[in-house]
Amino acid sequence: MIFSKTKYIQLNNNNFICLNNVRNIVSNSFKVQDPKDFADRVLNNDKPVIVDFFAKWCKPCQLLGPRIESVIDEKKGEVLLAKVDIDENSDIALDYEVNAVPVLLGFKKGKAEERMIGLQDEDKLKTFVNKFIEK
Repeated sequence: MIFSKTKYIQLNNNNFICLNNVRNIVSNSFKVQDPKDFADRVLNNDKPVIVDFFAKWCKPCQLLGPRIESVIDEKKGEVLLAKVDIDENSDIALDYEVNAVPVLLGFKKGKAEERMIGLQDEDKLKTFVNKFIEK
């Protein structure tokens, strides 16, 4: 979260960003950096977390990403989205038997409880996320 009482922030290049209309910025998604980050932010999280296993070269992943982000944002922090690039974190992908992408895994209290494979439309994603949260 970013909270600011000032109206402007000066950047390194001497440009300024106006914060008059920015009260706070909260992100419901994050990119996993490594296995320790995955453990800290997914497995040890008190909130439910949907993990999006993707690859930069994967066209269906590129289409799924904005869709699942939109669905997660609608939940206003009730569930988080973690993004795992399988090329950067192949060990995590192997640990959860992710053999193709895209794959969504729902985690609660450190355990993978739900799985969705492949490109999905927004309605199916909403159903998946709602079912996962209510479980």
